[in-house]
Amino acid sequence: MAPYARARRTGRASARWPALAAVVGIGAAPLSASAFPPYRTTDADTAGAGAVELRLGVLRLQRRDSASERRAPLSRVNFGIGPHYEVISELEYAIDEHRFAEGALGFKWASLEDGRGVGVETLVLLPVHSALAGAGVESQFLRTWQHERWQIHGNVGVFYDPRSTDTERGWRGSVLAEFPRERFRPGLELFVKDARSADARVQAGVGVIASLERFEIRSGLHVGLSDAAPDIEASLWFSWKWMRD
Repeated sequence: MAPYARARRTGRASARWPALAAVVGIGAAPLSASAFPPYRTTDADTAGAGAVELRLGVLRLQRRDSASERRAPLSRVNFGIGPHYEVISELEYAIDEHRFAEGALGFKWASLEDGRGVGVETLVLLPVHSALAGAGVESQFLRTWQHERWQIHGNVGVFYDPRSTDTERGWRGSVLAEFPRERFRPGLELFVKDARSADARVQAGVGVIASLERFEIRSGLHVGLSDAAPDIEASLWFSWKWMRD
């Protein structure tokens, strides 16, 4: 990489650290999330036998330079099959393009015991509009550690996506730390996606999950730490869970 390119990328990342620090301060305040919105990281746990989880995204906004991209609505639906299996579906609509932008269907196996969890999540990436060809796949290993005052979730995996003109293949990894406090769960996340055909996408951010009587409110804010990542990404979600009697 040329010295100028290195300096440009290093300068951009350094300039964003103060902004990230300020955001972290807000997200950690007492009253200020696979899908596990508003995060890219998911936990090594399942919904439970017969349980249905619906997570509805009101809006996700990405800002890159002077351009913005909006997606809404977004949905994540999980259906528990037995104590360790879960069927997953994902769908996103791009407002500015007036068409569906992303869709996926897959499963998760996970086992969480005594605050330690392991799992595997695999998704088939679906061609949800006519400009996309074929289907892709993404699979990752999941790890969770739970404590009374904190939770750590780690994901690492690979993906293959031939839906667009340039086939993407590579790896992705992330780590999420959550800090449960009564009805609030603030969290900090670092996410990396590295495709062979493009520069690595690195993002860091904060989120909070607020548990109310009948549903959850989930919100997150991420900043880009590399040129390939959006400058700012924000999202707002609502989540419900139903258990079969």
